[in-house]
Amino acid sequence: MGKKMEEGMEEKPLLEREAKGNQNDDGECRITSAVVLSTLVSVFGSFCSGCSVGYSSASQSGIMRDLKFSIADYSVFGSIMTFGGIIGAVFSGKVADLLGRKNAMWFSEIFCIMGWLTIAFAEESWWLDAGRLSLGIGTGIFSYVIPIYIAEITPKHVRGAFVFANQLLQNCGLSFAYIVGNVIEWRKLAILCSVPCVLQVAGLFFIPESPRWLAKSDDEKDFKSALQRLRGQETDISREVKAIQEMVEASEQGPKSGILDLFQRRYIHAVIVGIGLMLLQQLSGSTGVTYYASSILERASFPSSIGTMILAIVMLPKSLMGLMLVDKMGRRPLLMVRLTNKFSASAMFLFSLLLSFSFTLQNFHLLEELTPIFTFIGVLGSIVTFAIGMGGLPWIIMSEIFPINLKVSAGSLVTFTNWSTGWIIAYSFNFLLEWNTAGTFLIFAFVTAVAVLFVWALVPETKGRTLEEIQASFTNFLQ
Repeated sequence: MGKKMEEGMEEKPLLEREAKGNQNDDGECRITSAVVLSTLVSVFGSFCSGCSVGYSSASQSGIMRDLKFSIADYSVFGSIMTFGGIIGAVFSGKVADLLGRKNAMWFSEIFCIMGWLTIAFAEESWWLDAGRLSLGIGTGIFSYVIPIYIAEITPKHVRGAFVFANQLLQNCGLSFAYIVGNVIEWRKLAILCSVPCVLQVAGLFFIPESPRWLAKSDDEKDFKSALQRLRGQETDISREVKAIQEMVEASEQGPKSGILDLFQRRYIHAVIVGIGLMLLQQLSGSTGVTYYASSILERASFPSSIGTMILAIVMLPKSLMGLMLVDKMGRRPLLMVRLTNKFSASAMFLFSLLLSFSFTLQNFHLLEELTPIFTFIGVLGSIVTFAIGMGGLPWIIMSEIFPINLKVSAGSLVTFTNWSTGWIIAYSFNFLLEWNTAGTFLIFAFVTAVAVLFVWALVPETKGRTLEEIQASFTNFLQ
């Protein structure tokens, strides 16, 4: 009896220790204030990116009037940000790997702040283009480093929702530019858009570096200190420390981070998924619709100020819904379904068809009173369903599927693919509308149909798994 009591007394602390350890089995650990603050500070950069995207639509009429811009001139201004994004994307992985995630965000803000101030005080078109290019470089780096940083600091059971905050704050920035751009002139709007950039610069002093990056940099003391701070001082982090160290050691024994290494058999599935999602995201026409929403509405004789105001208001609750559902339903369903269990890509397909049908009616002078209504519904539906699914989730998946030794080359390649394709769409969009508006949206509808099939066939679920588990499953997919 005494022996059993002693065993029971020994077993109880053991179970308590196991329970405490399981708290940080990365799946059940509590969400600390450090994780929340770190995510909040990082997504100030996402807000800046959203402002940059929405600015071209909100400022179009004012800039074209004040600086005597033609459609061709404004197409250059609108699209040159995505060209800058290409430049930022090429170096994004290397910058984040060499400087660290925090320093990469500081580096990005130099370009963003310079860009906004240059636009605000520009007197000639080339200054305006230079400022927009600088914004693109900054947001190009942000598009890689922010989701990577958030994914590396958050517990797995909330990682999707926290990374989706990147898309949420982009939509907040977009809505801000749409709403405020209706009531103030474009120079003042540029100055206001620089404020979140300054807030992020200050906030970065108060958040930790990514523990996974510190582990890769062989900074064991700071690695454990940062992870302990993120998980809470009372949390046992030993299991997570061991898992991260094992993955880092395994990655260092593997191939070096080079572009050609990505096309080895063991990584090809992850590469196809990463590049495929980014191509389909941009070729769906989302960049053009978002950059030039006011122009599309005006073409259909719908009041652009009213339309963009409604777009801004509706977009935020839809993004919040996506944030709440991403870890409830998983990534794969949200890439393909809306709240009514219909596909995000399928809904975009239907709204693109509606836009094509609307302008077909206009071309043939049939039921012309319906063209403004159908066009507004199509634009609203396209932007909203894009925000829920194909807008943010490819970035979440990109941040999860590549092992740490390949994140530099893989992240740069995937981000470059996104921005370069986005530049093509942004630059050519106005010319496509001039060519054939109905035909343009019919092409976009076809692309979104392909996106549905791609997600169904090739994109796996990553919900509820650690980064190390996800990367191992991708690596072994074709073994």
